[in-house]
Amino acid sequence: MFTDTHCHIYSEYYDNIENILENAQNNQVTRFINNGCDHKSNQEVIKNIALYPNMYGAIGIHPENVDTYTPKDLDYIVRNLDNSKIIAIGEIGLDYHYTKENKEKQLKLFETQLALAEQYHLPVIIHSRDATLDTINTLKKYKVTGVIHSFSGSLETANIYLKMGFLLGINGVITFKNSNLKDVIKNIPLDKIILETDSPYLTPEPYRGKRNEPAHIFDIAQFVSQTFNIPLMELSKITNANIKRVFDI
Repeated sequence: MFTDTHCHIYSEYYDNIENILENAQNNQVTRFINNGCDHKSNQEVIKNIALYPNMYGAIGIHPENVDTYTPKDLDYIVRNLDNSKIIAIGEIGLDYHYTKENKEKQLKLFETQLALAEQYHLPVIIHSRDATLDTINTLKKYKVTGVIHSFSGSLETANIYLKMGFLLGINGVITFKNSNLKDVIKNIPLDKIILETDSPYLTPEPYRGKRNEPAHIFDIAQFVSQTFNIPLMELSKITNANIKRVFDI
């Protein structure tokens, strides 16, 4: 049995969430960590984790929303951190892919949420795109651990994060023909990775071009098990043990 450690299961993307979760369970994916990224999605995460026993939540403000969030959005996050099914602060981080003009605002928001994670002793789920050095240097300021979501960097970068105590979230990117992530992952211990979909994004091969969903964890797991030449059952045991080290799940 597998866990999708990073998905965005909102009504914005899925007309029938029950069917999506049922399809996942039919493909041996039995637990879900639903990640918020703004006030609206954080509210939906809170609603859905109450509805579905096998769904847990992470709430946070994504860096792409730095220009639109309000202090009240952060207050909402704080008010819900005592929810036993909120197991992380995320998805948070830095993203300079489209613009660096709001870099200072991103860094301030990132540090505010890292400080909350440190204060409430919660792991963090980190988004970092075209911002590796700033992400590493900012994380070093806080006593936090968690997951580097959608990791696709170099082995050198991977080892820096691992030494800091983070796990690497591996998703459909590893199956892409133009990705060298497979070669990087071969050199990383299996007890340092967990599996995710980032649904509805980053659909793995051979389904690229279609909407992603948690059921595709099974396809990602098959690819990873072949990469490491280990049985699926062993990969399931290892990755679930990794999850339990970081998340209260």
